Amino acid sequence: MVQHRSKLVVADNTGAKRIMIIKVLGGSRKKYAQVGDIVVATVKEAIPYAMVKKGSIVYMVIIRQRKELRRSDGSYVRFDDNAGVVIDLKTKEPLGSRIFGPVARELKNKGFNKIISLASEVL
Repeated sequence: MVQHRSKLVVADNTGAKRIMIIKVLGGSRKKYAQVGDIVVATVKEAIPYAMVKKGSIVYMVIIRQRKELRRSDGSYVRFDDNAGVVIDLKTKEPLGSRIFGPVARELKNKGFNKIISLASEVL
């Protein structure tokens, strides 16, 4: 569960390293984002000469969260960090070609099949 001004790790190879959420998409009163939600963020730290520059505005999907996530079978899943992947908003496709670290299975239900196929581990 992340919200406005939360700092996230970027789990792809677009060049951004840390981002800060500036808006949670999904309605005017939506305060929190969970796994599979799309957020608007600004890049706070990036590597030089990369696809995404420091200070640019990007759209991201949350792929990991520290707050435990309840599944329909009654089990819970949680991760060590809050992380996201930079996406193109129209196609919901990731801008990077690699995804680092595990990814939650709930992304498949939300329509992010390309992220699931690029991930090395799906929990």
